[in-house]
Amino acid sequence: MSLEARVVEKRKPQLRRAVKPWGSFAWGYSDVGADIFVGLGLVLGAAAGASNIAFLFAGLVYVCIGLAYTELAATYPVAGGGQYFVLRGLGDIFGFIAGWAVLLDFTIDITLFAWSCVDYLSQLVPQLLTVPHPVTHFVVVLLLICGLCLLNVIGIRESTAFNGIVSGLDVVSETAILFFGFFFAFNPQLLIHTMQTSWPTTFQLMNGVSLAIISFVGLESISQAAQETQRPASIIPRTSISLILTILIFALSYSNLALGMQPWSGHGAPPAPMMHGHNVPLWAYLGNGENNGKAVAVLASYVPFYGALAALYVPLLGSILLLISSNSGVFGSSRIAYAMSTTQLLPSFFQRVHGRFRTPAASIIAFTLVAIVELIFAALPSLNTHAAMIYRKFFHGEDGITFLGDLYAFGAATSYSFVFIALIALRLYDPLSPRKFKIPFNIPMQIRGERVEFPIVGVIGFIGIGSILVFTMITHEIGRFAGPAWLICGLIGYLIYRYRKGLPIWRSQRHNWRVAQVDILRASGELELMDEYTNNLRESERRREEARQR
Repeated sequence: MSLEARVVEKRKPQLRRAVKPWGSFAWGYSDVGADIFVGLGLVLGAAAGASNIAFLFAGLVYVCIGLAYTELAATYPVAGGGQYFVLRGLGDIFGFIAGWAVLLDFTIDITLFAWSCVDYLSQLVPQLLTVPHPVTHFVVVLLLICGLCLLNVIGIRESTAFNGIVSGLDVVSETAILFFGFFFAFNPQLLIHTMQTSWPTTFQLMNGVSLAIISFVGLESISQAAQETQRPASIIPRTSISLILTILIFALSYSNLALGMQPWSGHGAPPAPMMHGHNVPLWAYLGNGENNGKAVAVLASYVPFYGALAALYVPLLGSILLLISSNSGVFGSSRIAYAMSTTQLLPSFFQRVHGRFRTPAASIIAFTLVAIVELIFAALPSLNTHAAMIYRKFFHGEDGITFLGDLYAFGAATSYSFVFIALIALRLYDPLSPRKFKIPFNIPMQIRGERVEFPIVGVIGFIGIGSILVFTMITHEIGRFAGPAWLICGLIGYLIYRYRKGLPIWRSQRHNWRVAQVDILRASGELELMDEYTNNLRESERRREEARQR
């Protein structure tokens, strides 16, 4: 039996297929839905009056990403997400690079969302950011990360039902904020005026676009849950398309509302937005370093009538959603590392399971430690130390949440770039796998006697995400150095590990993907697709035999 088949057989009794359509949507929304809570303030601070344009560009790329993940997850419904797709489409070394980039994003998930969770709670408990500001904030975030690590080691994680409840409440809450904000306070003339008078430089716009992509990271959670989803080939396309549209609408709506909203000045309204003792537009107030980590909560508090109520519960609801997303980083990083280890892309250390709790404790602890290192670097700019002075001088005083956003954007753009290439490669080299959902706009071709469809959207998406990766490298000094350093260090470790194990270094191991695909479809309950696939294989073999006889 092939390695892939043994891995599938080993996992089958461990994963319960209990995720239904709303659970699949909630699984993705609990991750990607939290991103707007973090991304809105960062993009407003970077792109100013063109923040909506930055979100629009990143949103169009996100649609292409979402369609690619939807097709791939429905075709190959296994845990592993993008890392598995790249491994299967491009080979071991590229599968490692994509997985290692995803691991960077998952560790950033842990720190970034725990950091923003505390920012949102500070709306209700200001002492979390004052007494004294940097030390208290750092300690609370560190305790949250350590607590999530412990919970994952002993096997406690958020349930699909809880995800569904929180996601449902958040969808209703965000819709209400937009409804009341546009109905009572939005001024189209103010939006146009803001875009004309506060249009950013080209550099600032590229910076904004590179940060806007972090508002759309997390759709991969649906594909990672594919192995625990009932009838994934049918459910995943429906839930993915719904999630793509929901997040796109929210991101574009919030950016336009922030740029064109006149702050409420009536009875019970919060104080006018002020910076350095002067009144400022609301969007500038949301994008400054003091508020960019909690921009949605601050924006909600300025919505007429509804804002008084929103100011009480949006910080709490947002912090819960962000904490769930942080926990998904702990769980996801350990899941990816464990999967990469089983395919010998990482050392067997990452497969070690706790004897009592039966969880991949080694992977959980290892990548939580990475997240803590990232937290230390994120907290440095606000500390009054010699190391902080060096940091601020080298990176021009970039604050902690922007540091995390830099790395997050780099990891996402890198992994998504490889996923688009893998999509194209799998279309060309694996045309026999049934695709219940297929990205539209394809060019029919013949390769090795098989009819294939070349995905135009895949090329467009690759160009778009490649542009964002270039923007990240140009505009983010931290992303320019720390991101590639992460990849280079990981690649060096990979080459050493493969050499010491006597495995192919630059080439791939032998994989019987056909046997693996039959096992995947059988395990997912997609028996009709499994029969279609085996029939395709037989028909292909028959055509080849006839060609040989001629």
